[in-house]
This record gives sequence, structure tokens and C-alpha cells, in this order.
Amino acid sequence: RNNTGKHSSTQATHHTWHPSLRQRQQTMSFPGKALQRTWHLVDATSQTVGRLATTIAPILKGKHKPTYRPNGDCGDYVVIVNADKVHLSGNKWDDKIYRWHTGYPGGLKERPAKDMLERKPEFILRKAILGMLYRNNLRESYMEPRLKIYAGSEHPHEAQLPRGVNVLPRHPRKRMGNYHFGLEKYSETPFQVGGAKARPIRDA
Repeated sequence: RNNTGKHSSTQATHHTWHPSLRQRQQTMSFPGKALQRTWHLVDATSQTVGRLATTIAPILKGKHKPTYRPNGDCGDYVVIVNADKVHLSGNKWDDKIYRWHTGYPGGLKERPAKDMLERKPEFILRKAILGMLYRNNLRESYMEPRLKIYAGSEHPHEAQLPRGVNVLPRHPRKRMGNYHFGLEKYSETPFQVGGAKARPIRDA
């Protein structure tokens, strides 16, 4: 009986187990020797700087891998050739200004994009790609050293990227649903993409 003098029916209660927050936030972790790093070759001829940077930045972070972790070093090596033949849309060659400071009083320097292309053609792509990565120790110590940019068509990495290796496909004008960073099948070799063919992309 309860306090009101009426009989109370006891109902069976079922307790449902809920995982704790720590158990729900478990992340895959792999030792360094289990990570496979592939070398990718990119030809920057006539490619728009911003569109090309959006392709290379995820590869440096490793977001195309199922083992990606935002706090881990999972990315690959990227070698870019013909960086002096990139394309900027509109009037950006005259309007886009690169500014930096020397650290001394009155040391603010600026240089238009067309002059930067003549003096340091690698700087334009490097600035765009690194600007899409978080500014932390992963970028400065791990991702940035894996980015190799060269002005001409030659590069000193023939041991990893021999002649005749497939280059990553050009960035489509509009991102389609089947865009896959040029990695339809991930490499089976420790260094290069082994003959991966890009899926056909419709013209925008």
C-alpha cells in the first residue's frame, strides 16, 4: 500500500546501457610504421591557383585516407612542377598584392602577383596551399616539408616519381559528386600511385 491507502502496481523497469563520453569518442590510432605515404606528382601548367590549392591541401592532411585523424600526421608527399605557369583569373596578376614585414621599423614590403611570379614563382602556390592548413605544429613540422614546389618541369625526386608516372588530373571547373582527388584506387607501392585511372568527369 502507498500513503493514499491504494494498492500500487509494481512495474518492471528496464535499464538501458548508455556508453560514456570517453567510450563514444574512441579514435583509431596507428603506429608510424603502419602509415603508408605515397608520392603524388602535380603539373601546375595553366591551372588556377586557388582551385589547385584546394586539391593539394587535403592530400597533405591525409583526408583521402580511411586512417585520417585530424590530430595525426597522415598526409602524403606532393611534388608540383611548372609552378611558373599557373593561372590567376581576372585581373589578379595586377590587383593581388603580397605583403610581409621584415621586423624592422618601417619594414612593410609589398609586391604584386606578376612581380612575385618573376622573382619567386614557387611562393604563389606555397602561400595559397599553406593558407588552407591550420597553423599548428603539424603544418610547420610535418606537412610543409612534404610539399615540394619547382618552377620548371624537372624535379630531383626521380627515385620516388620515375619518368612516366601518372600526374594527378586537373581540377574540374566545378566540383562534381564523383571527384576523388585523383585516387580512385590507392597505391599498392610504398612510393607512387600505381597506374590509378581517374574517373570520367563531365565538362562543366
